[in-house]
Amino acid sequence: MIPARPPLRGFLAGLSPLVVVVTLTLGGAGGLAARALGLPLPMLLGGMVSVVVASALGLTIGGQPLAIPQKWRFGLVPVIGVAIGGNVTADFFDQAVHWWQTVLALLLFVPLAHALGYQLFRRLGRLSPVTAYYAAMPGGFIESLDMGERAGADLPMLIMLQFLRLILCIVLIPVGFSIFEGHAVGSAAGVSLGGAHVPLSPENVAAMLAIGLGGWFVASRLRFPAAVLSGPLLFSGIAHGMGWLQAMPPGWAVLVTQWVMGTSLGCRLLGFNTRHMGKALVLSAINVGTILLIAFVIALVLAARVDEPMSAVILAFAPGGVSEMSLVALSLHVSAVFVSLHHMVRIVLAVVVARSGQRFLARAD
Repeated sequence: MIPARPPLRGFLAGLSPLVVVVTLTLGGAGGLAARALGLPLPMLLGGMVSVVVASALGLTIGGQPLAIPQKWRFGLVPVIGVAIGGNVTADFFDQAVHWWQTVLALLLFVPLAHALGYQLFRRLGRLSPVTAYYAAMPGGFIESLDMGERAGADLPMLIMLQFLRLILCIVLIPVGFSIFEGHAVGSAAGVSLGGAHVPLSPENVAAMLAIGLGGWFVASRLRFPAAVLSGPLLFSGIAHGMGWLQAMPPGWAVLVTQWVMGTSLGCRLLGFNTRHMGKALVLSAINVGTILLIAFVIALVLAARVDEPMSAVILAFAPGGVSEMSLVALSLHVSAVFVSLHHMVRIVLAVVVARSGQRFLARAD
C-alpha cells in the first residue's frame, strides 16, 4: 500500500518549504522595490525580475533552484476575474453593442498576425515550418505547445518564443503606457475597483469565493478559453450586472495576486536554454512589436467608433496574457470587461485558425 502524501507536501507540490518561502520573499522584495521606484505593475514585474536576477547570480537553496508551485498562480487568477466582472453594470449590453466592429476586426487581425509571425520565424529565424507555425500563434499558449509537440516542433524554442510573447507584452505595454501617460500605470494603488467601498461581510466574502471557484469549475467543464479567468468573470459579471452583489475583491487581494503571478513567471523563465535565449528574444521582440503596431493602427481607426479610448483598444489587441492585460486595464481605469472579452475571442480564433491551417504545413518546405 502506497503511503498518502503529507498534505503540506501536496500543497507545496513537493517543493521544500524553505525554497518556496525564500522565492516568495525575493519576489515580494523585488515588487516592493519596483513600487517604491514608481514602476508599472510593480509587484508583478518586480517579482519576476528579482527572481530571474537572483537565479542568474547563482542563488540556490540547499542546492535547489528558486521555485514556487505553479498551481498557486492559477489559484489566484479568479480574483482578477471576479474584480473585472464587478465592473459590469446594468447597462452592459448598451455598451457592448458598440463593440462589434473591434470584435469583427479580430477576424482579420488574428490570421494576419499569425501569417506575419510565421514569415518572420521562417525567414529571419530559420526555424522549421512546424516550429515557426506554432510559435507564430498570437494566442493560446498551452494549445500552441500541445499542437506543436504533436507535430514535431522544436519544443524548447517553441516554449521560449511563446513565453517571451507574453513576457514582452507584460513588460513593454505598461512601460509604454507609463511613458505616454506621463506617470506609472499598473500599481495596486492605481487599480480601480468599483465596489471597493462595500464592506467585506462574511456573506460577501462567501459569495465571491463561490463565484470564483464555481465559475472556474463550470468554465473548465464547458472548455471555455482561459477558464480560470473567464468563468469567474462571467459569473461575477452576471451577479454584479443583475444587482445581486456589490462587493469587490479588496485592493490587497489584487496586490497579492500580482506578487504571486510575477514570482511564478520568474520561476518559469529559469528553465530556458540560455544558448538560444538571445535569438528567441530578438525574434519575439520583432514579432510583438509588429503586432502592437497593427493594434495601434486598429485603435486609430476604431477607437472612436466603439466609444472606447485608444489605450483600451490597444490592450484588447495586444498578444499578452488575459490576466496581465486585464490588470493593466484596471490600473488605467479603462473597461477591463472590453479588454478581457476581446482577449478571449482572440484566443479562440488563434486556436481555430491554427487548426484550420495545419494542412498548410504539409506543403511547406
